[in-house]
Amino acid sequence: MKNMTPVKNKPVPYLWIVLAVAVVGAGYYLFGRSESKATNAMKPALPPTEATGAAPAFTLTDLEGKPVSLADFRGKVVVLDFWATWCPPCKREIPDFIELQKTYGSQGVQIVGIALDEPDKVQAFAQQNGMNYPVLMGTDEISAMYGGIDGIPTTFIIDKTGKIVNRFEGFRPKEVFEGEIAKLL
Repeated sequence: MKNMTPVKNKPVPYLWIVLAVAVVGAGYYLFGRSESKATNAMKPALPPTEATGAAPAFTLTDLEGKPVSLADFRGKVVVLDFWATWCPPCKREIPDFIELQKTYGSQGVQIVGIALDEPDKVQAFAQQNGMNYPVLMGTDEISAMYGGIDGIPTTFIIDKTGKIVNRFEGFRPKEVFEGEIAKLL
């Protein structure tokens, strides 16, 4: 009879490699496929995406709880900015939007911010930064109506007739928006 001593199970090296690949693959599948809003907000600016058609109508509440509709701005060039207080590129654009409202507001331009954030944080931020344009509290529904807001800032340029003429994802310098405004005034 042969010696029947038990053999110790030693993991084969390639088995560890297969296991590591499986763990990395599962991690990518579960966590890497859908980036967070914060990650998207930090991406470099993308080229402008042409968008056409009527801007979806909405009514949202402002920071005082009053309803504000897109229709309230009919006849004006509207710069509609989706943003949040935790988004560094969004915060970089706010002073430019304040300036644009000061400069072009009397000429028929209206900056409108749609905050995708907590109301108390938005209220404090707006007061601290002297935001001189309407800031409305966004919802998942409004984001979906505008094609899904995957990253912020996302800014729409809407002409005087209510038609979306351009969409920008990511930070843009003031001159980009001035150029868009100049074409529509």
